[in-house]
Amino acid sequence: MTSTPHTPEELFASTAPYYAAHRPRYAPEFYALLTDRFGLDGTQHVLDLGAGPGIIALDLAPLVGEVIAVDPEKGMLDEGRRMAAKHHITNITWREGDSTTLPAMNTGLVLLTVMGAAYHWMDRAQVARDLDEIIEPGGAIVLASGGAPGDLEPAPWRNIVDEVRARYLGPERRAGSGTYSHPAQRHQDVLARSPFSQIDTARWDHTLTRTLDEVIGLQFSYSYSSTVQLGDYKDAFERDLRQALSELNPEGVFDEVVRTEAIIATRP
Repeated sequence: MTSTPHTPEELFASTAPYYAAHRPRYAPEFYALLTDRFGLDGTQHVLDLGAGPGIIALDLAPLVGEVIAVDPEKGMLDEGRRMAAKHHITNITWREGDSTTLPAMNTGLVLLTVMGAAYHWMDRAQVARDLDEIIEPGGAIVLASGGAPGDLEPAPWRNIVDEVRARYLGPERRAGSGTYSHPAQRHQDVLARSPFSQIDTARWDHTLTRTLDEVIGLQFSYSYSSTVQLGDYKDAFERDLRQALSELNPEGVFDEVVRTEAIIATRP
């Protein structure tokens, strides 16, 4: 299969509605931990860097005074604004930008900078140095993710998805017109050499049950299997994936253990 090259920006923009609808939320225990540890009482200012459509920002907003949600993709920000309006959340400021524009964005001081599945796309050491200028004393960098690749045994249906995707997009993970590999160094190791060198990690696992339609939608939330990446093959991919998953589980119920991992990095 051949495909027209696309920038990562285009790919992420096309994922926005699927991202908002189908990416798993982080565990409630994650927000309880931040509330207890940092005394969140509805007055704090926090930065959500690489916010996407607001997976973290929307759940964090009721606990703080303001969330500044920064993302480079207009489609993601528009989806976030739509979700915020739907849930009557008014204390999120949506701003277009990224880790490289952060020093010039004049965000003001923040207690926390939270990042979801975005830190691995950044110059991690430089971002930590830049955040040292805007995070208040006693504040922290907080990374939330599903854990590092390979931490959890994949559900059987994940292997089916990988097989079908490889037929259409090849065995390597796509990133724009090229491929992507996860950074070799762990986030904790990078942060340990930064101004935020005191590292704590917490994890929570729970079982998430999805329908067949939700599993299909989830695939379109990823940059490496987005509707733009698939192009004219999108409908065929969906048809083949739907058939393969239905053969695996005719009842159309797909369980998976999902993890929330929180890395909290503070100054010593």
